[in-house]
Amino acid sequence: MPMRIFKAGSRRAGLLAGLLLLAGCGGGGPAPIFEHVDGEGGRAGAGNEHFAGTHPNQFPIHGIDVSKYQGNIDWHAVKRSGVKFAWIKATEGADHLDSKFRQNWDAARAAGVPRGAYHFVWWCRKPHEEIDWFKRNVPVDPHALPPVLDVEATPTSRTCKRTLHREEVLRDMREMLVDMERHYGKKPVIYVTVDFYAGIMHPNEFADYNVWVRSTKHGPETPYPGRRWTFWQYQSDGAVPGIKGKVDKNAFYGSATQWQEWLAGRR
Repeated sequence: MPMRIFKAGSRRAGLLAGLLLLAGCGGGGPAPIFEHVDGEGGRAGAGNEHFAGTHPNQFPIHGIDVSKYQGNIDWHAVKRSGVKFAWIKATEGADHLDSKFRQNWDAARAAGVPRGAYHFVWWCRKPHEEIDWFKRNVPVDPHALPPVLDVEATPTSRTCKRTLHREEVLRDMREMLVDMERHYGKKPVIYVTVDFYAGIMHPNEFADYNVWVRSTKHGPETPYPGRRWTFWQYQSDGAVPGIKGKVDKNAFYGSATQWQEWLAGRR
């Protein structure tokens, strides 16, 4: 569990509870079709950010997440800009390696930016195949941040038409998370989007894991009512020295001291 984590408010709990029923919880009605996009690419909700309630400026520790889409990154400039951590895309499914992963992985460490790797789940491969692929490509590094399991509902896939039933998905997630922790010796972080959370993880699945939530329009208390979170992706079109073009920005819930304690507890 994170040393200190934010508990979002209770607004719109009824709405999300209703969405949960659509997921066929407990063998009920049909599940929503949550499908993979061919390539993680852009996510909905970019630009025009505004926040209700919680605001990113409340938190002193900010970081980024990157992939091949950011091109060649000057990690020393990123470090000088005040970025405190970075999540780097490593793998997707069971056969895709981000073309910039090793370059970013090595250069971020050389610049002194704490970094971790994330795996984007493609729901048409078996869980052990996905994590075996991640393990083949991401080194065991005691100085790295915990690995991240990126779970998303992406309904425009051309190649993966699996319908995601809640209990099946939760089972697959548990298998992947346990496998990651066994290999890397650190409890993984779960990255989740609003629609996937509403259909699969709501209200309190994986409460013993650090959760990284995405919400670029509102504070997390609006789309994740009652959820405890550790990281918040609050912007998708940010600007950071050393990176050409847009980049995702994230906040850590806690003070600078708590950040150092969180890091120390996971190395």
